[in-house]
Amino acid sequence: MATITIDDKAYELESLSDEARGQLTSIQFIDTELQRLNAQAAVLQTARIAYAKALTDALPKTDGLVFGNTTH
Repeated sequence: MATITIDDKAYELESLSDEARGQLTSIQFIDTELQRLNAQAAVLQTARIAYAKALTDALPKTDGLVFGNTTH
């Protein structure tokens, strides 16, 4: 039989009430979603770093401030 440990106590899944099993299913769903969102956040952070580097590389190379177009 499958068991689950909650607050250092082991429970047989089959012995849990329908309500308890439903709550457990909800927690498992939320945990899965949090993992997915954390992975997505990591991908987005990596993309942001890449875009920031590309922006830095695309900016004019100067020693001071640049206002408007410097070519006349």
